[in-house]
Amino acid sequence: MSGGHAHLGSYGDWAERAREAGGLFPTAPPGDATRESVRRALGADRGEAPPEARVEHSWREDGLRGELVSWSVGYGPRTEAYVLRPDTAGPLPAVVAMHEHAGVKYHGKEKIADGPGGPPEALRPLRDRFYGGRAWANALARRGFVVLVHDVFMWGSRRFELDLDSEAARREVAGRLAAEGRPEREPGLPERYDIVAEGHEHVVAKYCALLGTSVAGTILREDGVALRYLGSRPDVVPERVGCVGFSGGGARAVLLGAVRDEIAATVVVGMMSGSAELLDRHVAPHSWSLFPPGLSRVADWPDVAACRAPWPLQVQYLRDDALFSPEGMAAAHRKLRELYGLAGRPDAYAFRFADGPHRFDVAAQEAAFAFLGRTLGGEHPG
Repeated sequence: MSGGHAHLGSYGDWAERAREAGGLFPTAPPGDATRESVRRALGADRGEAPPEARVEHSWREDGLRGELVSWSVGYGPRTEAYVLRPDTAGPLPAVVAMHEHAGVKYHGKEKIADGPGGPPEALRPLRDRFYGGRAWANALARRGFVVLVHDVFMWGSRRFELDLDSEAARREVAGRLAAEGRPEREPGLPERYDIVAEGHEHVVAKYCALLGTSVAGTILREDGVALRYLGSRPDVVPERVGCVGFSGGGARAVLLGAVRDEIAATVVVGMMSGSAELLDRHVAPHSWSLFPPGLSRVADWPDVAACRAPWPLQVQYLRDDALFSPEGMAAAHRKLRELYGLAGRPDAYAFRFADGPHRFDVAAQEAAFAFLGRTLGGEHPG
């Protein structure tokens, strides 16, 4: 089997040796012990309510009220976020909507949510590819939820300042364009930034390790700050707060739902697999968010998702998802059914297998909204 590791070549037996030595991807039963082990492996603290959160701008559009809010997580630039809700009175259930990775870091929240004036033109291809052209956070708000969409560590308002005019950056951009067969094209600022930021993420991961945390743990902390802010708003019912994410946003949703009691329901789309099944040829396409150092000796990824069972969880799988093998998705599904059965509520694990590639299209969005409507409530649950 060692010859089957596409990205390790003759080192395929290294992966097999590590697995044979034992201790990798253990089954971890739902409960507080697993949750604490996960939190420690991530190197994440809880994240307190944001100090000096303020509303920068507000608007009304297409039946929604919107706010651009900001806060500080204690380091780096201020976080900016959209808060979207129906233009009605009274507190409502709420959802943290989490943007994906997708190699697009110049923008964050705008990938899945419209502020005043609609999306940046540069994001339309991404929305068409992954989301059926829809700003799904706005669509969710129209279902009767307060929806928070925030930029997180490395994205949007929280992106690092990179020197795009350095010789190294210019070579990196030129090399990427040449490799893609478009050497004469002059990319705009967002595209240049995203190309250079891809390699910079590896540098950030080294700093995280040196500082006793991880990329996933740092993102989790900032997602926790956002959750605290959302639950503190007077227009939110704090006992009815959920989270939803696709791809890298799905990884964020898994971790936030696993370690935070405030999350009452979670939806994960296009981000679930057994870890062992990633080892053949499905490691390289993923970011550091899926590989926090040390987690593989604490729990398998589906065990992390189930560690608060029987809290309501929906996982959506794509049969033609190139980022995961069918065997990995099937293994995760079996494990989740087993763990929710052990927790006494197999029905609290909802799942959906759909044909198609890595995406969160309108049909998948509607399935997610319906699940959140059933578990959290809303004015117009689907």
